[in-house]
Amino acid sequence: MIQFKVLNKDLNSKARSGILKTPHYEVATPNFMPVATQGSVKATSPAELTELDVQIIVANTYHLMLRPGSQLIKEKGGLHKFMNWNRAILTDSGGFQAYSLSRLIKIKDEGIEFSSHLDGSKHFLSPELAINIQDELGSDISMVLDFFTPYPSQFLDARLAVERTVNWARRSIENKKNHNVFGIIQGATYKDLRRECTNRILDMKFTGYGIGGLMIGEPSILTNEMVKICTQAIPDGEIRYLMGCGYPEDILESVEQGVDLFDCVLPTRNGRTGMAFTFQGKLIVKAGKYAEDEAPIDKDCQCYTCRNFSRAYIRHLFNAGEILAGRLVSYHNIFFYMQLMAGIRKSISQGNFLQFKKKVGGNFNFRET
Repeated sequence: MIQFKVLNKDLNSKARSGILKTPHYEVATPNFMPVATQGSVKATSPAELTELDVQIIVANTYHLMLRPGSQLIKEKGGLHKFMNWNRAILTDSGGFQAYSLSRLIKIKDEGIEFSSHLDGSKHFLSPELAINIQDELGSDISMVLDFFTPYPSQFLDARLAVERTVNWARRSIENKKNHNVFGIIQGATYKDLRRECTNRILDMKFTGYGIGGLMIGEPSILTNEMVKICTQAIPDGEIRYLMGCGYPEDILESVEQGVDLFDCVLPTRNGRTGMAFTFQGKLIVKAGKYAEDEAPIDKDCQCYTCRNFSRAYIRHLFNAGEILAGRLVSYHNIFFYMQLMAGIRKSISQGNFLQFKKKVGGNFNFRET
């Protein structure tokens, strides 16, 4: 059983810091989880993640179900051993793929029917099977199978998504073999649906609570409003996870509302395409103006990339199609995220989170295209 304890609360906001004890590692919160969809954080090794002080990662049930298969991973000692990662792993249930692969799925009350994006083969993922697969993977935290509709959603569609999510959550908790299962709250951008779904999921007394169906194109003001509704209802002693939240400005806003965990592909996806996150804002290192720039990505950064390589060199690597380019920027980006979260935790412990948010957040423009 995992344990979560709030250690510090900010003086002027709902931000809090704490410790999440999992079977494999103690995770300091608030924390950001890099995404290891297929058992690998793209462009980085487990040794590098440890060096960067990544404490918990997210893997995906749907993708690992298709390839190489959860039974094989179980036979190899579980996902931790299979990928040589000795810290915490949270596994998503596959519900997000019902959104991202919508052209390949059929939704039924019983579950989700997928046509594999790999070979077209048919697969059915029920709430019970999603939990069983995660048990076979041996993850520290499992997520229930959920369902949500794209933004903007019609009310009746969002209502149906809530009913399915709640019913699937009930079936999931009845089937769970371990105790480390998080429920997920849906409701699109409808206040009443969010409140209702939060209360119904809370009644099932999960180990923790994910806030889902956001960060999919809705205006930030609506995101913040829905997060606030959910966090106000989730008791202080429970861990709160805003799923898919990755832009630093959104992380700061959500920490202010009392969110503890975040995840997103942004650090490595953007790193592989040449966008670096810095405390001065974003930097497109592939840009021509950096062709002769001897400065590092960020002169104030102490990561391996910034201590050893210039913008000019990294730009050259991108132009030459070298794999190292994406690896170096991804490494820097993950370092940035770990530094951001460490700074957040420190400011909360000192009772001055809002000052920290104002100081660093004023330079954040990562949502801008």
